[in-house]
Amino acid sequence: MPELRKPLRIINSRTPTRICDNGGWTDTWFARYGQIFHIAVSPAVEVQLSVFPDHGNSPPFTIHAENYGDCYSIAKPNGAYGKHPLIEAILDYMALDLSIFSETPVGCSTGTSAAVAVAILGALDCLTPGRLTRQELALAAHRVETELLHWQCGIQDQIAAAYGGINFIEMDAYPHARVESINLAAEIERELEARLALIYVGSSHSSSAVHEMVIHELEDAGAEAPQLRQLRNTAAPARDALCAGDFVAFGRSMIENTEAQRSLHPRLIGPAHQQIIDIAREYGALGWKVNGAGGEGGSIALLSGARRSARRSMIHAIQAANVNFREIPIRLDHSGFVAWDSRPA
Repeated sequence: MPELRKPLRIINSRTPTRICDNGGWTDTWFARYGQIFHIAVSPAVEVQLSVFPDHGNSPPFTIHAENYGDCYSIAKPNGAYGKHPLIEAILDYMALDLSIFSETPVGCSTGTSAAVAVAILGALDCLTPGRLTRQELALAAHRVETELLHWQCGIQDQIAAAYGGINFIEMDAYPHARVESINLAAEIERELEARLALIYVGSSHSSSAVHEMVIHELEDAGAEAPQLRQLRNTAAPARDALCAGDFVAFGRSMIENTEAQRSLHPRLIGPAHQQIIDIAREYGALGWKVNGAGGEGGSIALLSGARRSARRSMIHAIQAANVNFREIPIRLDHSGFVAWDSRPA
């Protein structure tokens, strides 16, 4: 653990993650334009920055990544990032202690990396007189991942983290987009929250060789590839169905998006995802969406029918089917990025 010192200032920030990302894959550079719908949820990513009066001869900053059990100092970043390159790239020019934590498991495929970037950049922005807009914060986080780290990365995860809520995104020309915040009637929103469930498959999601192959094929096919059109066409129906309170139609849009993912490559919907889908279908679920780009591991969002007892039975059956399957309790998150100070004490 780093030496305990009294900080001058403690800045806290939090950002949500996202599920039900209909239209994913169309928010990328190779898609050029797209339509995406998603729902921001907690558990959130939590960041705390401690600013000290003088580090003396100690390292410029310390990273405490609680989910990984890592606590280490970096004396002088030299461009060769180490254990947590996303965090280190953001903090290249800062001198502070950083703690980061989330109840969401590592590799859950709910946009956690983007939420981390937004939470850290937003907290750092609190140190300056000027404040970034939500749009500027999302764009800055996206640039860290794509320009500094050269990761394959769409734009929607950063938007979910910065804006929160339920969003319909129209990307006219990568990476610029218009964000339409969807405000549901209170009764519809309560029902949506009661019906949604997030199931963690139990192994970390990663951008595998399958993803790279899919990206290469989509790049060659161009922006009008049939697979991309199919994915784009699932976003607006999801928005319209929820606004109308039509959960059957909303569930259908989730299923159509998952099948569109499968058409990109069958391995994007893994055996664990399919096992969960099969159980959900038995218990009358209306929809299922493999979160993120898909592939091994990660998570799947489920939309149950109206009967709460059937939903509880479904979750019990899923968790009994595999010791690795786990429900992650979620709530809708409308706040997006928020930051506040704690009194050093």
